[in-house]
Amino acid sequence: MTLGHIGKVYLVGAGPGDPDLLTVKAYRLLQRADLVLHDDLNPPAVLAVAGPQAVVENVGKRCGHKRVSQQEINHRMIEAARQGLEVVRLKGGDPAVFGRLGEEIEALQDAGVPFEIVPGVTAGTAAAASLGVPLTDRRTTSRVIIVSGHRASASEPLEKTHWKALAGQDVTLLIYMPGNDFADLREELLEAGLEPDTPAVIVSRAATPAQQQRTGTLETLHRLPPMESPAILLIGRTLAGARERLSSEQLSLTLAEAGLSVSAP
Repeated sequence: MTLGHIGKVYLVGAGPGDPDLLTVKAYRLLQRADLVLHDDLNPPAVLAVAGPQAVVENVGKRCGHKRVSQQEINHRMIEAARQGLEVVRLKGGDPAVFGRLGEEIEALQDAGVPFEIVPGVTAGTAAAASLGVPLTDRRTTSRVIIVSGHRASASEPLEKTHWKALAGQDVTLLIYMPGNDFADLREELLEAGLEPDTPAVIVSRAATPAQQQRTGTLETLHRLPPMESPAILLIGRTLAGARERLSSEQLSLTLAEAGLSVSAP
């Protein structure tokens, strides 16, 4: 902290929750920050990286239940910077992906407060990496489309996604905050032209020790079980390897529990 000088706000992506996936810059900023304003999704292992001088404050929300309003968060960042503090606004994943980054940038710009964006590993790439699959493949898949299945509130209708313009055999879909009822999505994607056997995987708490996943196809999408949030739904041809590997791992686990083993051919 330098008194008499305006501080700076760093809008930092914390990644999916594994502290090893923090960028070097994010780690360094957390070590020296005076104030860390973090979302609910950031686990204790990530918050523990903050230096002993830092005030660490939870300003997040889960499932619409807010601890602090967005306006209050903006005010807190601005006032702290005006006091000469170095502020880390810590967001899960990448701050530019469904993180309300635009609103915070606008508030900081209007207040004349210097800021910097520090990208992080987003849940979609973390989930794919944990499954051992790519998101693109030059032989089959040339596009990745990121979509949110969440709406701000029940009073704000979600605009219908025009899947026919987005979906295709050459696309991997990353659907953040997908909810648990996929029946309508299944019908819309089939109507858009995706094949029923297109692989689908839902991943909960990607790249953390608590990660879980369930695999299926577009045909069976509506039968995938509910998963604990934060969750992400991945749909596309590049996920075929994940289905095969996870099915093999599940078979090995089942046999191991029965005291049997699988021999390599």
